[in-house]
Amino acid sequence: MKLIGILMTAGTIALAVNCGGLKETKVVHDVSVSDFGQTPQGQQVDEYVLTNANGVEAKIISYGAILRSLVVPDRNGNMEDIVLGYDSLDEYIEASPYFGAIVGRYGNRIANGKFTLDGVDYTLAANNGANHLHGGQQGFDKVVWSAKSIKEKNAVGVELSYLSKNGEEGYPGNLNVKVTYLLTSENELQIQYHATTDKATPCNLTHHSYFNLSGDVKKDILDHELWINADYMIPVDDGLIPTGALDPVASTPFDFTQVEKIGSRINSEDIQIIFGGGYDHNWCLNEVDGSLKLQAALYDAQSGRLMEVLTLEPGLQFYSGNFLDGSNVGKGEKVYKHRYGLCLETQHYPDSPNRANFPSTILEPGEAYETKTVYKFSVRPAPEG
Repeated sequence: MKLIGILMTAGTIALAVNCGGLKETKVVHDVSVSDFGQTPQGQQVDEYVLTNANGVEAKIISYGAILRSLVVPDRNGNMEDIVLGYDSLDEYIEASPYFGAIVGRYGNRIANGKFTLDGVDYTLAANNGANHLHGGQQGFDKVVWSAKSIKEKNAVGVELSYLSKNGEEGYPGNLNVKVTYLLTSENELQIQYHATTDKATPCNLTHHSYFNLSGDVKKDILDHELWINADYMIPVDDGLIPTGALDPVASTPFDFTQVEKIGSRINSEDIQIIFGGGYDHNWCLNEVDGSLKLQAALYDAQSGRLMEVLTLEPGLQFYSGNFLDGSNVGKGEKVYKHRYGLCLETQHYPDSPNRANFPSTILEPGEAYETKTVYKFSVRPAPEG
């Protein structure tokens, strides 16, 4: 077969090939959109389905900019969903612990919901005890975003936009946010973030999928193997607020500089494990220099699925699904039990607005918040013997 050109169709990237004089069109990438329901306020929510030639499929809804489903192959070519979520909009609205959402303005916690910026004291919504978590009572995970499909040479995606108005959840400034999901021919799910503001404000966006590489949630994640490129982590108090220190991970349950099974040390008597009920901490990533780097990898030996995490961000919050308790019944009536999903949230450090020694999360007028994270999927063969 001879490649004779690239055709761009409505929502589809296709290759035209010549088969003995017969022209055949082979779909390489596709993006489609359908109705996913309405909010109680009557706002329309759409679902965008991205697919590539390898059969990888990502479903994103405009409510919460949520990644609702991510279907990837195992080593035998079986296609299964590897993220937790729901079948209906109502379930996301009523009972979601941030499944698959974009969270902001500030991913993670801000102590006591307070910070001071340019001499002004700000009080945010307290939605995690006394603290502010993931943007407050109605963060970016609970709003309807404007959305449109996009096409690139080797990828298709959806671009989602939202205006967070001055004073929303207590934050200063009008923050214009754009998040783009791209599914590439290399089985990468890229997430690109962009924001601008008319007044100085904290901005720390992240993606909150719960991953389970077993496929269709067959088991908990304790046998998943994890590597994190970080020599330091951030210890927290019993409210999961940073103490301000950066602690070395060497000789602790937080050392994932060599691949370790998640369950191997999750029940240790380490005080940080006790505070988190498992892992719910930020790792300080190595070699952060403004370039996209491989900083973490997750592997499930039974399925052969490997997920690599590349990011520009200085931190990674690893959450081991400690608060999942079986009360969330997800897609296909699956019961999400204790530790049936984990999060690898690329971000700046928690409580940075109150910690001068942490990398700044303050976005100024005239600046642009630009960052990117890539989740790349592949498989490993079964070990011999």
